[in-house]
Amino acid sequence: QVQLVESGGGLVQPGGSLRLSCAASGFSFSRYAMSWYRQAPGKERELVATITSAGGFTNYGDSVKGRFTVSRDNVKNTVYLQMNSLKPEDTAVYYCNARNSPRQFWGQGTQVTVSS
Repeated sequence: QVQLVESGGGLVQPGGSLRLSCAASGFSFSRYAMSWYRQAPGKERELVATITSAGGFTNYGDSVKGRFTVSRDNVKNTVYLQMNSLKPEDTAVYYCNARNSPRQFWGQGTQVTVSS
């Protein structure tokens, strides 16, 4: 059974940091590119960051470049998103995604709220 379980979300003040984790099971994690997406109320889901299967290449959405860092541990089958200098506009549900076309899996999401 495929599972992607996100954790680490919560309430943080502007300028603060959070680290999200996504623990994967039920598929060959090291063969999948992993991504983080987010969706704010009333907005479409947007790509936040992607990391290739071996971790050699990363890509970020323009709104998070220089503030967020994606990484992965192919031994622990976990992908991370380190989020620094958080802004209120980063408030959203953050989703973990695994992709090895045509297969794709999603996590259930974790809420991140940036507010004073």
